[in-house]
Amino acid sequence: MSRVAFPYHADRRDLRESARTMCSAYPLDYWDQHDLDKEFAQEFFDEFAKAGFLGIMVPEEYGGGGGSMSDMAAVLEEVAASGGGLNACSSVHVPLLCIPTILEFGTPEQKEEYLRPIAEGQLFVTFGVTEPNAGTDTTKIETTARRQADGSYLVNGAKVWNTGALRGDKVLLLARTSAQSPGRRSGEGLTLFMADLAGDSVDIKPIPKIGRNALPSCELFFRDHPVAAADVIGEVDQGFYHLLHSLNGERLLLSAEALGMGRWAIDAAVQYANDRVVFDRPIGKNQAVQHPLAEGYMRLLAASEVVARALADYEQHGGAAIGVIANAAKFLSTEAAFFCTDNAMQTFGGYAYAREYHIGRHWIESRLQRLAPVNNQMVLNYIAERALHLPRSY
Repeated sequence: MSRVAFPYHADRRDLRESARTMCSAYPLDYWDQHDLDKEFAQEFFDEFAKAGFLGIMVPEEYGGGGGSMSDMAAVLEEVAASGGGLNACSSVHVPLLCIPTILEFGTPEQKEEYLRPIAEGQLFVTFGVTEPNAGTDTTKIETTARRQADGSYLVNGAKVWNTGALRGDKVLLLARTSAQSPGRRSGEGLTLFMADLAGDSVDIKPIPKIGRNALPSCELFFRDHPVAAADVIGEVDQGFYHLLHSLNGERLLLSAEALGMGRWAIDAAVQYANDRVVFDRPIGKNQAVQHPLAEGYMRLLAASEVVARALADYEQHGGAAIGVIANAAKFLSTEAAFFCTDNAMQTFGGYAYAREYHIGRHWIESRLQRLAPVNNQMVLNYIAERALHLPRSY
């Protein structure tokens, strides 16, 4: 539990307390060891599912709790604030990212087939969007899905930075089903599929990383990979626009996690600043130590207000309509979190490089949040174009 009080935590108090209680059984060393061993935290995942947290956003008719995006965000913030960081959060949020799109565009049969096992922790779905030659320019992806005479599809191409593919059962896959052409919107021609991650026609290759190693990030290679017609999500050629419901939801969940990581960093730095004595006085008595931590606290408070506003807008207007506020929440929360972890590094000094203090692990993971799932410079480009109506720069 946080030692530093953050006044915005009065909301969803029981839910937050339940998450904190569960996370208390998984100490910092647990996450450090799983990161070192590159081992998925199966015990944590199973307990998270058993507690009903995986099903928070799933309607009750499909075996879930019927809760909101705000409920899920509150839980993930507490998971991050417990010291689990992105190793903990990613292990449980990845299979949830497909839920908004399935709820909005899935058939009744698809909702029954996918949502219940996701809520129970029996189905792990990854996100298959990013490609080696497209990156942030999603409309330029090259993976294709060719329709066959029986209505099924054969997928060919590659995806990169697919988080959790080695653990995954299915991938929410975006592939091109028709060519771009004049007069069509740039995102048309792309279709969403719920594809299997098993079989001889798909290869999965983990990418060596410097952090968040309890959940691998992978390259995927498809060679005539079969997908049934029943596994098309939504309308053919409109998958890019369907995906926005999940992409903006993802930004909000990651924003909440960033807030939690920033809280943990402030807590750790404050405790160390009070305990560490140099020149016969605690280092926390020095303004050079106090001021960055105080500023980090205020940055988290400010970011939390935008995250709360974005969550409210999501629940009122839906995921596709909140691009500006969702991106603003992502930018402000991840920048605040990195500011906090970076200044925690400075507070600990040389000891920040000792794994026993866990500062470096959080520093690396919070740095990642400024890059993914969208680079913060691209967020600035988006805000300049969509909110300020400046000429498109990319």
